[in-house]
Amino acid sequence: MSLSHTDLPADMPAPDAGGCVATREILDRIGDKWSLYIVAMLSNGPWRFNELKRGIDGISQRMLTLTLRGLERDGLVTRTMYPTIPPRVDYELTNMGRTLLKPVMALVNWANENQIAIAQAHKRFDEEPEADQVLVQGVVYQRR
Repeated sequence: MSLSHTDLPADMPAPDAGGCVATREILDRIGDKWSLYIVAMLSNGPWRFNELKRGIDGISQRMLTLTLRGLERDGLVTRTMYPTIPPRVDYELTNMGRTLLKPVMALVNWANENQIAIAQAHKRFDEEPEADQVLVQGVVYQRR
């Protein structure tokens, strides 16, 4: 599909079909709270575990470990362990992981370009009464 392609196929598969389930699992992985941060950080080359932890504000050690394992399992990240004391472990994007950078950066750029418009839409939505409500002199009344 090209970026300008917005028409859905006429014969959409059922949501529980094999291909849809697999696609959903992949999108769940890359769309979770931390994966895109990690992919973006690894875009400039390998990072050690503690460098990643320090560079991603708010991520716990457990969540970083789980997310890196998931990305490794999906073939997006490699883990290289060096037999030193203490052990040194580097994480790096695989070739397939690097192909994820283009759509990820397109999404990041879209978010940056539209963040003000989205904030304004939030404000308008939050200020408007719902269809079954009436706003009178700053007070919202429920219609019966």
